[in-house]
Amino acid sequence: MLTIAAGALTVVLVNAKVYGPQQQIRDYFQALQNGEGSKALGLLRASVPDANPAMLDGAALKRAVADVEDIRLGEAVETDPTHVEVPVSYTIDGRGHTTVFKLEKVGTNWLFFNRWSFEPSTLPTVEVQVVNEAEASLNGTRVALPGGKGTFAAFYPGVFEAHYTSENFAAPAVETVLEHADAQAQISLATEPTPELMEEASGQVKGFLDNCAEQKVLQPAGCPFSFPLDRVQNNTIDWDIVKYPEVSIEPFRGNWVVKPLTGTAKLKVVEIDLFTGAAIPRELEQQFSFAGKLNVDDDNVTLTPVVKY
Repeated sequence: MLTIAAGALTVVLVNAKVYGPQQQIRDYFQALQNGEGSKALGLLRASVPDANPAMLDGAALKRAVADVEDIRLGEAVETDPTHVEVPVSYTIDGRGHTTVFKLEKVGTNWLFFNRWSFEPSTLPTVEVQVVNEAEASLNGTRVALPGGKGTFAAFYPGVFEAHYTSENFAAPAVETVLEHADAQAQISLATEPTPELMEEASGQVKGFLDNCAEQKVLQPAGCPFSFPLDRVQNNTIDWDIVKYPEVSIEPFRGNWVVKPLTGTAKLKVVEIDLFTGAAIPRELEQQFSFAGKLNVDDDNVTLTPVVKY
């Protein structure tokens, strides 16, 4: 009797530890950590949606689970005689998360040991959007985003981080976490001009206005400021830019546009009174405004002033 009881206990223990539903989950997590997408997909019995598969294998897959730590498998909860749910808790950057896996009994091995498999499902997706660009970096992998948008199939749980970096435009990293099979995450990258581009554009605006100020005439050619005085003393016209425009570049309908540029110029001049002939020193300030057209071609940045009279 003792031998029979011991044998029965052994079957129960092996059934729970080796052939229990938790073992499928352990194998699944191991496949994710190894970057073995095909194995993970087979274990999960999941279909792949109509989406980019770049996150489903190799370095990108390893990156997705690199921050999934302190993994703890809970007890299987029976939902009916052949189906269970197993909660798995873990931390990401110190914060707790839980994913519930659903498994079903699909038979037995050697008459005694239950065989479990994940219930069939469809992989979740991560949608990435980027302003005015057609690519980005997702989990360290450069991915194409036609029209500024792309959808990627992904395993769960996982962490997905996207960013965009170039010499002239950049978007800071944005992160999202996928916890469940029915999740649909979205990452939106707000691309902006880099400080280097803004410095170059501002320098070009300043250079344009400085050249205007060097013209010793009341209406500098091609410039946004002038003063209509009737008569002035020769060689007394002196322009100065007292407030340069603040350059602001924003996205608009798939392009980058320069907001209207406003500033202030000062004219120092000696005016001749038409009635008395007296020479009158004057200091006159004028606010001005003009537009700018931005062109970025590889490494070349050109901001062309557009002055309308």
